[in-house]
Amino acid sequence: MTTSQDPAGAPEEFDDEFASSPMLSHAPKSRFPSAENDPRQIYQFVHDELMLDGVARMNLATFCTTWVEPEVRQLMSDSIDKNIVDKDEYPQTAELETRCVSMLAELFHAPSPTATLGTSTTGSSEAAMLSGLAAKWRWRKQRAALGKDVSRPNFVCGPVQVCWEKFGRYFDVEIRQVPMGPGHVMTPDEAIARCDENTIAVVATFGQTFTGKFEDVEGISRALDDLQGRTGLDIPIHVDAASGAFVAPFCAPQLCWDFRLPRVKSINASGHKTGLAPLGSGWAIWREKEDLPEELIFDVNYLGGQMPSFNLNFSRPGGQVVCSYYNFFRLGRQGYTKVQSATYAVARHLARGVADIEEFEILFDADPLRGIPAITWTLADRDAPYSLFDVAEELRTRGWLVPAYTLPPGQQDVAVQRIIVRHGLSLDMADMVLADIVQAVAKLAARPPARKLVAAEAPSFNHDAVPVVPDSMV
Repeated sequence: MTTSQDPAGAPEEFDDEFASSPMLSHAPKSRFPSAENDPRQIYQFVHDELMLDGVARMNLATFCTTWVEPEVRQLMSDSIDKNIVDKDEYPQTAELETRCVSMLAELFHAPSPTATLGTSTTGSSEAAMLSGLAAKWRWRKQRAALGKDVSRPNFVCGPVQVCWEKFGRYFDVEIRQVPMGPGHVMTPDEAIARCDENTIAVVATFGQTFTGKFEDVEGISRALDDLQGRTGLDIPIHVDAASGAFVAPFCAPQLCWDFRLPRVKSINASGHKTGLAPLGSGWAIWREKEDLPEELIFDVNYLGGQMPSFNLNFSRPGGQVVCSYYNFFRLGRQGYTKVQSATYAVARHLARGVADIEEFEILFDADPLRGIPAITWTLADRDAPYSLFDVAEELRTRGWLVPAYTLPPGQQDVAVQRIIVRHGLSLDMADMVLADIVQAVAKLAARPPARKLVAAEAPSFNHDAVPVVPDSMV
């Protein structure tokens, strides 16, 4: 223990961290604390509480980035005080955002990458909602010009992430959702069957959260071309490429899903998923400038300059954009291809290992032509004495979060498990996961639980990991 003098001359004691007053007090939980405390001691206090969280890199449920280079951490620290909406004060951060938009527009084959419009967002969910709003405004303007009713907009989609449920409810747009069929993705015929003159867009999911599969964007586009030829209905496509936008261009460039299809008017991408950026990074990109209605863009001048803004949030951190630019510059096409090819290699290794477990049946095996680097499986025997939720619980005892959940309406009686392979999951870690899965299955087979866990009793996961209980997506 050491002492020092305060300005009044009274000795101030610096005790051992865990003999200090905060460590001998209960945590404040419902009342705002009255006194200040030593920052080092409170840091230790909060740090210790966070030890109860899981290890992020062992969370095989999340799509989100859990490993970044030290330089990314430094750039995030360097940018902690930069508000990206304040483009007058932080013009170079704004310039990096503009560069990223152009780079992504070029990556997604926009006709004129430097002239099109796009924006960073706090995540792909915000980007999806902005794209949905743009589609609604375009449809409404076209209908109003013809003197037609604009009160009943709808959009068509397959099994989607909950942000699209929110979009429909928050912005008063009917969601015409195709029930999940045996193939686990919306087919072109199913999409067309639900379209009419009030359809603002078909939302095609390029990297579905439930199984990891790509929907057939090119097939949906052809079907919509045929529909227009027969009926005159010109219905655009929005591609929700939250998970697929940063893998397909590098590992399956032959897939035609982006602005190469003229009917695709907008794309949302998640920078903090396969884009490798820190959490809080998303992108909305439009095919051409005309596809983003001017009425949705606000000019803000109270921060010192005339600044256009099209976001649901206002003040936002600039670090995620800075780090996205770092990743694009640092890795380039060659580096992203190398990184994402490695994730697919690990995922295919996991798929082969899971397929060798006779109790399981593979639903998706991380084929880069059909989906993202993820694997999904179900129990081969529906009458097994344990459930996949029991398997998930066993794996949690080893620190792994491998979610079990039931599929959405149409396949809601099917329970599955899924692993998302992200940058940072090595082949050695995959072998450890496989060994623990084999051990969990052997343990449950030898000592079946008295009662199998069901979906409602299993712990839920965040929205990026698919909720366990389907009703929570309503």
